[in-house]
Amino acid sequence: MKRREFITLLGSVAAAWPLAARAAEIPVIGFLSTLSPTNMAANVMDDFRQGLREAGFVEGQNVKVEYRWAEGDYDRLQSLAADLVRRQVAVIAATGGEPSPQVVKGATQTIPIVFMANGDPVAAGLVASLNRPGGNLTGVTIFGMIAAGKRLELLRQLTPTAGTIGYLMNPDNPNRELDNVQDAARSLGQQILILNAAGAREIETAFTTTAKQRVAGLLVASDPLFFDRRDQLVELAARHALPAIYYLRAFCQAGGLLSYGNNLTDMYRQVGTYTGRILNGERPTDLPVMQSTKFELVINLKTAKALGLEMPPTQLAIADEVIE
Repeated sequence: MKRREFITLLGSVAAAWPLAARAAEIPVIGFLSTLSPTNMAANVMDDFRQGLREAGFVEGQNVKVEYRWAEGDYDRLQSLAADLVRRQVAVIAATGGEPSPQVVKGATQTIPIVFMANGDPVAAGLVASLNRPGGNLTGVTIFGMIAAGKRLELLRQLTPTAGTIGYLMNPDNPNRELDNVQDAARSLGQQILILNAAGAREIETAFTTTAKQRVAGLLVASDPLFFDRRDQLVELAARHALPAIYYLRAFCQAGGLLSYGNNLTDMYRQVGTYTGRILNGERPTDLPVMQSTKFELVINLKTAKALGLEMPPTQLAIADEVIE
């Protein structure tokens, strides 16, 4: 081979190499959660991966996932989100509910974001509209604040003569569920005692307050902190003999009395599907915000018996699951 031909060939290989290397690169998803990996509801990560598979992606084969867990500490979310942005991941799945989506939105206006929200994403300023999100965000919402009123109604059926029902909420959560609880309380003529808790110690204090104020029942707000502390909440409710209703079946599986809310399995799968579709080239602004509409009522009869409660036949008839 002549020297000039060799140099030309070598130059062609060198020019093609970066393109080949880039083509071989595996996209990276940033997965940010308000929760901890050891306290997730059973199998929901399998549901997220199932959603990815539906879009043609298998973790460890043609996609990587960088996991970041706040473990119930909202103050960590900002630094975790900033780390994913620095790593220039292809898309960020902001899961576990508020305030994860708000924090990630503040961290990047360019990286696509698929969020999991409990409240109204339009009112929260996450998207311009449900059908045309605009910007770099889309995702799934459960409109959980609407279900909060139904949970209060279900709890009232158990304690029809209750003078006061407590509402345990995290003041650091921006999902606006409190407004719906107060509206429902006014329509039912029910007095509500608001109990704030942003950590394990404050949760203990809140239950002490329920005893002092003779609260007849407890409505637990939709919040990742409470989901992460569900064993503590269930144990305290049992210790204080306090009927309580929660927003996910995992609380009843941990020994809680009642739950009414969305199906996490469906939500995580939907987040996975949208994440995969964005990796395939679709834009968040063209993907409407999905509304998870699968609500389920779960009753733990063993806990009801321990509390000396007889469950209303109407609730037992409509329950999606009865734990005996």
